[in-house]
Amino acid sequence: MTDAPVAAVLVPGPAVSGPILRLTEPLSFWGGVDPVTGRITDIRHPEHGQCVAGTILLVPETRGSSSSSSIMLELIRAGAAPAALVLDRVDAILVLGILVAREMGLAHPPAYRLPRAAMAELAGIAALDRQGRITCLDALPEQPT
Repeated sequence: MTDAPVAAVLVPGPAVSGPILRLTEPLSFWGGVDPVTGRITDIRHPEHGQCVAGTILLVPETRGSSSSSSIMLELIRAGAAPAALVLDRVDAILVLGILVAREMGLAHPPAYRLPRAAMAELAGIAALDRQGRITCLDALPEQPT
């Protein structure tokens, strides 16, 4: 188990854990992510075919569309959202989708800000607490039944 820097909380939410998915290039959620499955559909993106659902999604920066918030909201509604969204360059439009989901009473992922250099230190599986402390884990914690 290794500790990483503390991420700044952008949108509070529950403590979460999941496999880390680090995007290596900017991604436009509009047209780049399937809002039903969470799969990255942009065929030019290095992480094409991977799924954001249930991941600790590390996004150094986005490529933008003002419709990213609607895709994030649809991901949340479909149960295909990341477990947490961790951004370096904060994309207010993307985060807006999480805020709208919260206002609608939907379970939503927390959002954090963490510098790109700190993201590079993270690999495998991570847990984030409500204060933004990140712990890399050897395995996912067992879920209560």
